[in-house]
Amino acid sequence: MSSSAVVIVGAGHAGVQAAASLREEGFQKQIILVSDEKELPYQRPPLSKAFLKCEMGIHGLPLRAEAFFRDNAIDLKLGVRAERIERAARRLETNEGAIRYGHLILATGSRHRRLDVPGVGLPGVHTLRTIADAAAIRERLKPGLRLVVIGAGFIGLEIAATAKALGADVTVVEIARLMGRAVSPILSDFYLKAHSAEGIAFRLGVGVSAIKGAGKAEAVELTSGEVLPADLVVVGIGALAEDGLAREAGLECANGVVVDAFMRTSDPTISAIGDCADFPNAALGVRMRLESVQNAVDQGRCVAARLAGKPAPYDALAWFWSDQGDLKMQIAGLSHGVDQWIIRGDPAAGNFSAFGFREGKLAVVESVNRTGDHAAAKRIIGAAKPLTPADAANLAFDLRALAKR
Repeated sequence: MSSSAVVIVGAGHAGVQAAASLREEGFQKQIILVSDEKELPYQRPPLSKAFLKCEMGIHGLPLRAEAFFRDNAIDLKLGVRAERIERAARRLETNEGAIRYGHLILATGSRHRRLDVPGVGLPGVHTLRTIADAAAIRERLKPGLRLVVIGAGFIGLEIAATAKALGADVTVVEIARLMGRAVSPILSDFYLKAHSAEGIAFRLGVGVSAIKGAGKAEAVELTSGEVLPADLVVVGIGALAEDGLAREAGLECANGVVVDAFMRTSDPTISAIGDCADFPNAALGVRMRLESVQNAVDQGRCVAARLAGKPAPYDALAWFWSDQGDLKMQIAGLSHGVDQWIIRGDPAAGNFSAFGFREGKLAVVESVNRTGDHAAAKRIIGAAKPLTPADAANLAFDLRALAKR
């Protein structure tokens, strides 16, 4: 096996994009893509929505058809677990033997933040990351089922909205505010009202002290003392970088695997991309880790271009989305340090955007059912001709015209 091979660990959005982009960039050497899952590499976003609702089957999930990997000479190794990196020998040890590499790309993603309370291991308590997780939850969802969702992040609320649409009795427990790490208080308040109007119950400002049941989950006990009956419990309280492989190999890690602006780790023969990478954000001047499809895909492209001899620092605009019931949330930019918010549209009608400014400069646009604003925002944020707070507040101002300039 060639020691000049590029070996990619992790076949999610980041890993698959890195492999695809290497071939698009004309990279001729061997590419080996290692996945510890047995399924063809697949999309994760639909798992909490269309797949859970049975609107999409397993055949709609793959990122690329099997033929793509074969036609592009990408050696896809499914069900192979990376166990150790031997940096001096440039060798990846797996459960199926050693693989030598010229360059190693870590696209290992993230893992669930564990809820550390009694009863979390009972049958009927689930998290959602894999097809198997989604299938197990989907099997249980039915009208009248009592579901308690712990954590009101994107995943928790998507599951709650899907379960409610399927007739379940849903309660969401959140210690802070809805999607507090990702969106403005404006969006948190809007989604709380919108989901409450659909019949989802919320317990905010409280934590979980235990999950109770005889042989299976039957109730969730809150720190307030309240006990919520539950037939099914889903935990979604955030994610941590899957950086164990990197840490054991002695690579610098902080909030994930530390990389430079070119996605290089502290070992120049190893890169890290996607959810596991702690990278310098060009727009904010701070280090961060982002869990988004856009970030994973763009970082995959960035590292592929560098390995193909076209290095450029990573400076892509962050953007996200979350479909919750009939509400399509789209975010362009990041709200860190925003000191002024301006709303365009009508929150009461479920159709509006919140424009966030940092020291007078547009930093983020959060849109609900306004895809035009989102498309414009992706072009306007950071552009040479900026949008002013006064322009944003003026409903007659043509955002699309500015975006086209």
